[in-house]
Amino acid sequence: MEKKDLSKITPPELINYGEYIAGDMIQPSWDIPSKIVITCAITGAFISKEQNIKQPYTPEEIAKEAIECCKAGISGLHIHVRDENGHPTGDPQIFHRAIDPILEKFPDMIIDCPTHYGKTVEDALKWAKEGLIEISPVRPSPSYTAEELITTSPEATIAMTKLLQELGIKPQIAIFYVGMVDNAYRYLIRTGILEKPFYWIIMPGLPGGDMSNPMAMFESLLIYVRRIKEIDPASVWIVGSTGRASCYLTTAAILLGGHIRVGMEDILYRYPHKDVMVTSNVEEVGMAIQLAGLLGREVASPDEYRKLIGLKPKSETKG
Repeated sequence: MEKKDLSKITPPELINYGEYIAGDMIQPSWDIPSKIVITCAITGAFISKEQNIKQPYTPEEIAKEAIECCKAGISGLHIHVRDENGHPTGDPQIFHRAIDPILEKFPDMIIDCPTHYGKTVEDALKWAKEGLIEISPVRPSPSYTAEELITTSPEATIAMTKLLQELGIKPQIAIFYVGMVDNAYRYLIRTGILEKPFYWIIMPGLPGGDMSNPMAMFESLLIYVRRIKEIDPASVWIVGSTGRASCYLTTAAILLGGHIRVGMEDILYRYPHKDVMVTSNVEEVGMAIQLAGLLGREVASPDEYRKLIGLKPKSETKG
């Protein structure tokens, strides 16, 4: 664009602020990625049908909801499974019953699952060797999830991370409070164990977390993101829809240029200020996709998601 001679422009308030002034834009574009990863956590380990009758339990229910979310256009899926009593399990056969129908219809979909079931790290990873998953969370330190204390030692976290990477599974650093960011740095990053790009999931909204009001939500989310970027500005970070903050929390993540995970794993209510019960995963996915679009961001494909976190496209790993 041709530069203007400012000496001939008068009065100054008539300057077109969308044009170059002295060769520079007054308002350059922000550094926010156009693509956004939106994943869905279909069900988790804590919310029961007594709390929400719509909560998926069986592998068939999980697969059905996951397939509907894939049709809606998500980037990936987070899958837990439960046994016949509704309790969380790491049974490989139940995982197959939930995941096989998904991959039959959507063979390029990226699946992430927890691998913390079992008395030893080796036991926990037995079913991960089935080749169904590409991402799995690791916890760098103990944390409360609702009223349950999830314990892990530095040695177990390091061992799990190493074994996941040997299997070609991307470790996702699960963060529930800010101190876990520092522990991830001390145990996994400073030691050189964790391979780049570093991939974090921020989960601050569960009971006992930092999300008690809107101001706390924004303040704490900024703290997480700043600490992560201090460790490595190129880190990939995604925010999970958890607790009362739910859609407000993920909206804040979109505005900050992050990625989001929605779904019924850790939420009962759609809004923090209304007792409107969540009724299906695909509704949460649809709302997230629409919101991201209104804010100028396009949902990443599964292979674009893989590229972002350093995994090979599905076409290169088949066969």
